[in-house]
Amino acid sequence: MTSQPAVAVAEPDRNCPLCPRLAEFRAEARAKEPDWHNAPVASFGSAAARLLIVGLAPGMQGANRTGRPFTGDYAGDLLYATLLEYGFAKGVYQARPDDGLKLVDCRISNAVRCVPPQNKPLPAEINTCRQFLATTIATMPKLRAVVLLGRIAHDSTLKALGLRGAAAPFAHGAVYDAGSFKLYDSYHCSRYNTNTGVLTPKMFRDVFAKVRRELA
Repeated sequence: MTSQPAVAVAEPDRNCPLCPRLAEFRAEARAKEPDWHNAPVASFGSAAARLLIVGLAPGMQGANRTGRPFTGDYAGDLLYATLLEYGFAKGVYQARPDDGLKLVDCRISNAVRCVPPQNKPLPAEINTCRQFLATTIATMPKLRAVVLLGRIAHDSTLKALGLRGAAAPFAHGAVYDAGSFKLYDSYHCSRYNTNTGVLTPKMFRDVFAKVRRELA
């Protein structure tokens, strides 16, 4: 009897054991905050979307708490306001998953699906979780644009696509061809980056203005 090949999946199981450190951290969070999501955070938005946004990982007080990417922390305030401005979302963002906000031709995911301690996943954890990112991308047939929020999202996505990092170095505002779609680099919309001036709201909006023109 021959064994069946493993089926690629885009989302890890709620109790995914692949990264022991993250699984232990998740268990500790469940004990402390049993009403929180405290599980891998699934992508938000339709697989039929033409735009994919890739972040780093769920924030402890954000997506790890609410269960929706970039929902409940400062990064989400800037991201969703920008998506609403450029027509990639509709409704009102109220920092909770039941606020009724809908994405329009857009999907949001993360390079690492579980919250890491100090918001810093280890290289081995990024590598292990890449299978879910690769499947997410592969199962979006209409994909035309991928916005990469930060260097880790950039590097992991390139590896998921089999692209050489030297051919597409990370730089805010950079745009690279990746076959049937383009990659758009942005600094991550974290509170630290905006407070220190590494990323201004205008710099962030400019990235999405480019995408909007591409997808007009």
